[in-house]
Amino acid sequence: MSRPRPVRDEPEVGAVEPAVPDPERWGSLLRGSQGTAMHPDALHRLVTRTTELLHLAQADDGLDTGAAAEAGALLVESHFTDPGLLAGAISLIHAGGPGQPRYADLAGAFAAGWAEALRERTLQEQEAIRLAADTARREAERALRESEARFRALFESAAIGIGIGDVEGNILAVNKALQDIFGARPGDMQGRRVNDLVHPEDSSGVWEAYEEMVSGKREHFSFDKPYYRQDGEVVWTHLTCSLIRDDDGTPVYQVAMLEDITDRYRLQERLRHQATHDPLTGLPNRSAFFERLEAVFDSPEPGARFGLCYVDLDGFKVVNDSLGHEMGDQLLAAVALRLESALRPLGHLVARLGGDEFVVLLEDCRGEQEAVAAAKTVLAALAKPVPIDGHRLAIGASVGVLERPVAATTPMAAVRAADLTLYRAKEEGRGRWTLFDPQRNARSVSRYAVSVRMPVALDRGEFFIDYQPLCLLADGSLSAVEALVRWRHPQLGVLGPDEFIGTAEETGLIMPLGRWVLEQACGQAADWARQFGDRAPQINVNLAVRQVRNAGLVTDIDRILRSCGLEPSRLQLEITESAVVGPKDESLRALHSLVDMGVSLAVDDFGTGWSNLAYLRDLPVSSLKIAGSFVSDLKDTGREQVLGWRIVGGLVSLAHTLGLTVTAEGVENADHADRLRQMGCDRAQGWHFGRPARPEEIVRRIMESDK
Repeated sequence: MSRPRPVRDEPEVGAVEPAVPDPERWGSLLRGSQGTAMHPDALHRLVTRTTELLHLAQADDGLDTGAAAEAGALLVESHFTDPGLLAGAISLIHAGGPGQPRYADLAGAFAAGWAEALRERTLQEQEAIRLAADTARREAERALRESEARFRALFESAAIGIGIGDVEGNILAVNKALQDIFGARPGDMQGRRVNDLVHPEDSSGVWEAYEEMVSGKREHFSFDKPYYRQDGEVVWTHLTCSLIRDDDGTPVYQVAMLEDITDRYRLQERLRHQATHDPLTGLPNRSAFFERLEAVFDSPEPGARFGLCYVDLDGFKVVNDSLGHEMGDQLLAAVALRLESALRPLGHLVARLGGDEFVVLLEDCRGEQEAVAAAKTVLAALAKPVPIDGHRLAIGASVGVLERPVAATTPMAAVRAADLTLYRAKEEGRGRWTLFDPQRNARSVSRYAVSVRMPVALDRGEFFIDYQPLCLLADGSLSAVEALVRWRHPQLGVLGPDEFIGTAEETGLIMPLGRWVLEQACGQAADWARQFGDRAPQINVNLAVRQVRNAGLVTDIDRILRSCGLEPSRLQLEITESAVVGPKDESLRALHSLVDMGVSLAVDDFGTGWSNLAYLRDLPVSSLKIAGSFVSDLKDTGREQVLGWRIVGGLVSLAHTLGLTVTAEGVENADHADRLRQMGCDRAQGWHFGRPARPEEIVRRIMESDK
C-alpha cells in the first residue's frame, strides 16, 4: 500500500495502509463542526491526536478497539458532542474500505467510545446539577429559617407596636410593644377586628384610606390616630399601615406599625393653646380668632350668615396711665371674664385682639337683631364698676357691629368693615354700639385704598394730567388752561382730584405729587410755547396749602422753569384763601418772590374761605377765580337768583376795584356766559367752554383758532 498524503499544516502520521480516515478530510470535518470555537493550535493538536489513535487502532496484528474508543472519547472531552459530527466521522472511517468488516468494526469502536464518553459526561453534568440544586435548596431553607428568626426577633423586640392582620380586618398577631401601647394582655388583641378600634377623634380620611389599602388600591398610608386603651384612657399614635401581596399580586395581609406619641401630642396641644390664647386673659387670641373666622367661610351652607362685634374699652388709657400697667392688666382680665361669662353661654366666641380691643364672633348668626343683642350684652356686662384692689373702676365700651351673609364678603373685608364701624361708634359718642353702614364703609375703604396705594402710584406712572380751557368772555378765545391731575387707580378706576388730594395733604404726599404736577404742566406749556409762540395758552397750576408754606417752594419753581425752558410769565399759580394766614405769614414772602420772578398768582375758589378782604391788599395776586358754586347754583328764577347774580356782580366789581382780573368757574351754559360778559367778567371756565381734556385736544383747539 502507498504512504498516505500528509494533512496540510499537520505533521505526517505513522505509515498505515490505507490511511483511514483521510487526515485532511478529518481536519476539515472537525473545523466545520465546533472547531471554529477552539484556538487553532488546540484544534491542530486534537486532529493530530485523534488521527494517530485511529491509525494505531488499525495495527497489523489486529484491530485495537481501545485506541478507536479513545479517539471518540477525546472528541467528547473537547466538546465535539454534535450527533452530526459522529455521523460524519463514521462516514469518513467507512470511506477507507467500503463494505470491509475491519473498517466497520473500527467505526463501531470509535462510535462506542464517543457514546460512552458522552454518557459519562451527561451523568456527571446531571450529578452536578443535582448537587447544585440540593445545595441551593438547603441554602434557601437555611436563609428562610434565618429570615424567620430575624423577623421574629425584630417583631418581638421592636420598640414600636406591630400588628399583622388579614385583608378581612382580623388581627392575627401583635407584638409586646403593641400590647403595652393598648395596656393589653397576651391574647387580648388577637381575634379582634381592626374596625373595632375606631375613635371619635379619628383624623378625617383615615378609614377611607384603610378601605382603599385592603382593597388593593393603595400600598400604604400614615396618620396620627388616637385609640382607647384597655383602661379607657386615650393613647395617641402615629400609625403606618402597609399591604402585603402574594406572588400573584393578590393582597393577603396588612401590617400596622404604631408609635406612641401621646406625650408629644399633649406637648403640642399645650404649645398650640399657648400660641392661640392670650396669656393675660386666657381668651383666644388674634390668631385663634382669624382661624375660626376663616373656618366660617370654608364651606358655608347656602344663606349662612355671621356677625362680628368689635369692642374697644372707653377710658382704659386713663386707668393704665394713672394707676399703672399692673392695675390695667387686672382690669383687662376682669373685663375678659365678664365678657366670657356673658357671651359664651350664647355660643359666641370672645377673643382678645390686643391692648384693650376684644371681638365677639357670632357663627350661624340668625340676623342683624342677634348681632345687636350681642353688642347690648357686651355693654350690659361692663355697665357696673369693676372692683380691683380697693378701687371701683368704671369702664365702658364702644362696639362696632357687623352682620352679613357669608357669601357677600370675605374674612379680611369683614374685619376691616367691623373695625371702621367701631371707630364710627367712638366718633359718635362713646358707650354705645353702631351698626355697619355699607355706604359709609365704602367711602372709608376707598379713602384707605387711596392712602395705601398713593406712595407707589407716582413711581408706577399711575397719575396723568388733563387740561381745562379758560376762555376770554369778550370773544371766546382760549386764554389759558388749568392743569388738573388724575389718578388711574388699578382697582378704583380713574379718580379726580377731589377723591385723593385731601388724603395726599393729610399724609404729606402732596409735596412729591405737587412737584410732579408742576414739572409735567410746565413741560407741556413749554412744548406748546415752542410750537405755537404767542398763541400758546398760559398754564394754571394749583398749589396746596402745604406747598405754599414749604420753605423750598421758590427754589423748586425756579428749577422747574429753568429745566423745561418756560417763561415765568406763562405760569399762573392758583392758591386758596386759607394758604396765607396773615400779612406776617412766612409764606407771604415766598409769594412775593414768585411774583418778582415773573410768575402770576390767582386766588382760587374766592368767596368760600375766610374772605378777609383786607388781605387782598397784601397778597401779590393778579386775578381772582370766583368759586363755581356761585354760578352753577343760579338755575332757579326768582328772588334767590337775583340776589345770587348781585353777589357775583359785587365780586367782579370788587376785583376790578382792586385792579384784579376775574375768572368765573362753573359756567355751564351760554346764558350764564352772556350774563357774566355783561357784568364785565374777564374770563370763564366750565363745561360750556370745554371739559378737562388730553393735551392733544388742546392742540386741536389752538390750531382751529388759527383758521
